[in-house]
Amino acid sequence: MSLIDTEQGHAYRRTRFDSAFAAGLAEKAAAGLIQIGARYGVLVGFLVFWQVASEVGWLNPAVFPPLDRILAALWNGLAGGFLLDDVAISLQRAGLAFSAAVVIGIPLGLFMGQVKAVERSLDPILQLFRQTSALALYPVFILLLGLGEASKVFVIFWATLFPTLLATIGGVKQADPKLVEMARVYGASRLTIFRRVVLPGAVPSIFVGLRLSATTALLLLIAAEMIGANRGVGFQVMNAQYNFQIPLMFAAILLLALLGLSANYALERLQGRLCRWNRLGR
Repeated sequence: MSLIDTEQGHAYRRTRFDSAFAAGLAEKAAAGLIQIGARYGVLVGFLVFWQVASEVGWLNPAVFPPLDRILAALWNGLAGGFLLDDVAISLQRAGLAFSAAVVIGIPLGLFMGQVKAVERSLDPILQLFRQTSALALYPVFILLLGLGEASKVFVIFWATLFPTLLATIGGVKQADPKLVEMARVYGASRLTIFRRVVLPGAVPSIFVGLRLSATTALLLLIAAEMIGANRGVGFQVMNAQYNFQIPLMFAAILLLALLGLSANYALERLQGRLCRWNRLGR
């Protein structure tokens, strides 16, 4: 075989490899676009419909302004700084309440899940408190703590405590009895069983409670800031509505939704790191 034939063969194989590589990239890109479309297509369609319907008059633009005006109001509020200040105040309130719920709810839930007598005696009053709306108790908290920060933080704490507490109790009680019995057979102490078997098995349930608590914290934050507050994102929602600044009102609502998505994403990532052994918890 001549040198020319050899070079032509190499060139042909390179061409086939490049074509196959390009086809593989195109196939992966198409699959990725299909997956993105299946996941976010309805959301994108809803947003496009909102924009078009508001511009052509299918929706009243005074009540449902176009998305570009909402985004412009959001950008102006963030660039101007006043929305950033409100976000900082709201996150401080929700963060304090959520942190207190975690610090109290998880240890108490682990203890109650392990000690059945305590769980049995406290469960009726916990169920009673859980079924009592935090918003219904907000006037009581105002009477006791005043209209300041304490009542706002406490009503958020009250609502966020129970998802974390009950999820932790449920996670501890769902520990695999076969694994517990096996650990006992091998001579593990009660503390070792708790650390190596019960606690790892309860972590996914705990994170479910944490995510519910984070969502609840933001929901109660808005209600708390709509009553007796002069700062915060919830206050901005009501203030914009009173002054008929509808784009700013929707901008504040969008900002709250983004904060909730960010908190949920952060907890999901943390859960994925702590529960690598549990693919179902990712």
